[in-house]
Amino acid sequence: MSTAVAIADPPVPAPAVRWRDPLPGFGLTLGWTLTWLGLIVLLPLAALVVRASDLGGDGWAAILASQRVQRALWLSFGSALLAATVATVVGALVAWVLVRYRFPGRRLLDAMVDLPFALPTAVAGIALTALYSGQGWIGRHLEPLGIQVAQAPLGIVLALVFIGLPFTVRTVQPLLETTTRELEEAAATLGASRPTILRRVVLPPLLPALLTGFSLAFARGVGEYGSVIFIAGNIPFVSEIAPLLIVIKLEEFDYAGATGVAVLMLAISFVLLLAISGLQKWVGK
Repeated sequence: MSTAVAIADPPVPAPAVRWRDPLPGFGLTLGWTLTWLGLIVLLPLAALVVRASDLGGDGWAAILASQRVQRALWLSFGSALLAATVATVVGALVAWVLVRYRFPGRRLLDAMVDLPFALPTAVAGIALTALYSGQGWIGRHLEPLGIQVAQAPLGIVLALVFIGLPFTVRTVQPLLETTTRELEEAAATLGASRPTILRRVVLPPLLPALLTGFSLAFARGVGEYGSVIFIAGNIPFVSEIAPLLIVIKLEEFDYAGATGVAVLMLAISFVLLLAISGLQKWVGK
């Protein structure tokens, strides 16, 4: 008896499934983004670094050893850090009041927060000088007490707080508007005190926004020029900021020196902002 053996047909391979990007146009938009970022941001910065390479070792040594450059950089970054800290604290309080309370004139106050954005910085500097100079409305009462604002580092910090406050308010305010008071009320019913509620319930979700506002205020303050030069007095080794020193070197046709100071500001700013960004990611975990 013969036995028939059935031979199975070979399996038909499944058609290849083409992977599709869930974001239509991602490649095109990414290309345009990198192109414009390179043309507008990276290319000018690269040109600045290349121009600074012409200084050579002796030129860089002279810039780094200059007491005037060191003092200007220290004043610019120290004032920006202090002003950003003050603006963060005050901005958080302003945002809290605007969100949690209802009172006559609240909308007007909310609109006034954005005035430093629209006001020319030179006008802001003139207004602050008129208020805090030795003959100003406020300064003439402060100087007899030994508090000098105009032509002093304190005036620089005040000007930077003025221009940095809107950044902190506008970064914290939207987050406060989306949060509810249920957790605060629950903590209060469990016997938590107000400082404990603030430290354990309110502040943790606000920390990323506070750090964002701080970094924005700091970045704006480091490069600020118009509102500072009027109230600072621009005294070398006392109230001369680094952006003003760059302008002075340009007016003296010292292009290499101006480029060197600018590169130093760029490097220090990048390191500090990178550290703040890392802190934001750590807090957000």
